Amino acid sequence: MNKNKPSPIKRRKSRQIHVGNVPVGGDAPISVQSMTNTETCDVEATVGQIAALEAAGADIVRVSVPSMDAAEAFKQIRAQAKLPLVADIHFDHNIALKVAEYGVDCLRINPGNIGRDDKVREVIASARDKGIPIRIGVNAGSIGKELQRKYGEPTAEALVESAMHHVDILDKHDYPDFKVSVKASEIFMAVDAYRLLAKEIDQPLHLGITEAGGFRGGTVKSSIGLGMLLYEGIGDTIRISLAADPVQEVKVGFDILKSLKLRSNGINFVACPSCSRQNFDVIGTMNELEQRLDDIRTPMDVAVIGCIVNGPGEAREADVGLTGATPSNLIYVDGEPDHKVSNNEFVDHLEGVIRARAAKLDEERAEADAKLIARSAS
Repeated sequence: MNKNKPSPIKRRKSRQIHVGNVPVGGDAPISVQSMTNTETCDVEATVGQIAALEAAGADIVRVSVPSMDAAEAFKQIRAQAKLPLVADIHFDHNIALKVAEYGVDCLRINPGNIGRDDKVREVIASARDKGIPIRIGVNAGSIGKELQRKYGEPTAEALVESAMHHVDILDKHDYPDFKVSVKASEIFMAVDAYRLLAKEIDQPLHLGITEAGGFRGGTVKSSIGLGMLLYEGIGDTIRISLAADPVQEVKVGFDILKSLKLRSNGINFVACPSCSRQNFDVIGTMNELEQRLDDIRTPMDVAVIGCIVNGPGEAREADVGLTGATPSNLIYVDGEPDHKVSNNEFVDHLEGVIRARAAKLDEERAEADAKLIARSAS
């Protein structure tokens, strides 16, 4: 079986920072984050959305804090939310100081936009004192007027020069605990900018194709753009920007990382597109299984193949596999034929088999971890 082969990708070496209890960069897994789209002052709605993102597997959540009223709401949100929170702040250093006081885990604030040097020093001093990293975020849609005049239009070079302006400010104040993003909605511009930036600094890079579009189009753009960079080893944390439910951003993010064998979270489905050879409704079965098994976080492969042409081969490579056959379909467990099942209510049966296998895998991993801890302690 080859399902457990590691990813061939060699990641770029980067300095590690911590956003709350989540390491970003170094040898840490690539983290997946999203951003709330609720009104921040609506504490209940924002906390509820953060909980939904946590249930989907998000590692980090960003919250926009555009005013002092929102900063006061953030204090309540921080007290109720479990995940590390990044405060998205523009221009007003007082808001940054306030959320730092209230326990923010990362400040998304561009030092060059804060204003006077004394304000920058004050924010950095607070971040240093409280161990809060900073995220520099540059977008093609908000390049400064000076760079617009220099380059004529947004370019990868303009994005990197803008980012390095902010980096230089942090360097001047001897503050290395930051990460950087250089996002654009145009894929090639974003990819080129990240490639250039990766050669300039050793801090972690936050990847994203900004304003990528709706669910379908944005998923395609993000998959292509981030896929190119991740395959080259560039990227330490990702956010998929979709005009859709933020929970979908997290799911797409993990699917991208799973496809590159860079992260495991939940089931990796292998399913045929179906044809006239199918012995059961493959599409309907997949729709049911994806919906029913959305809560499973156990890394595992499940193959759903409608006929015996490709079915046995795919099923042998999966933790659980279903191959269509006549008169009964065949279920594989851990790569071996296990038992047959008819089309009558077999989705219920297959769900039970998958959940049982997930529980078994969790048990095996827990036992392996316990043995490793015991050996380390001895």
